Amino acid sequence: MDDDQFIDSVANRTGTSAEQATAIARATLTTLAERIDGGEARDLAAHLPEGLRAYAFGPREDAERFGLDVFVQRVAGRADVDPDLAAAGIRAVLDTLREAVEAGQYDDVIAFLPAEFWQVANPAPQYDAHRDRG
Repeated sequence: MDDDQFIDSVANRTGTSAEQATAIARATLTTLAERIDGGEARDLAAHLPEGLRAYAFGPREDAERFGLDVFVQRVAGRADVDPDLAAAGIRAVLDTLREAVEAGQYDDVIAFLPAEFWQVANPAPQYDAHRDRG
């Protein structure tokens, strides 16, 4: 998945413009990188489209511990959107991440998040009838 495909996926899932989806994706990746350990953030960055990699580098090695409410507020502030759109955007970015990176990589990232994040991070990929057809 390249940068444009990633942003288009977020835009389609949120019903926003590409510009707003870009802001939401960058804000979500930046906040996610703060919430997971530095090594895991670097691993995630290596699997992202090139234009989004810089946003997934954590500012420190140890994860900052904060809950979903703070995560949503940070994304809302960084992307300059209301909290409802930020929450929908976080879900859209995580769903897109699930499709863009290997399953094990996605699982590793999600494992760093507390249980309340399951509200926005569906661990199971959506069924795709076209996938794995011979």
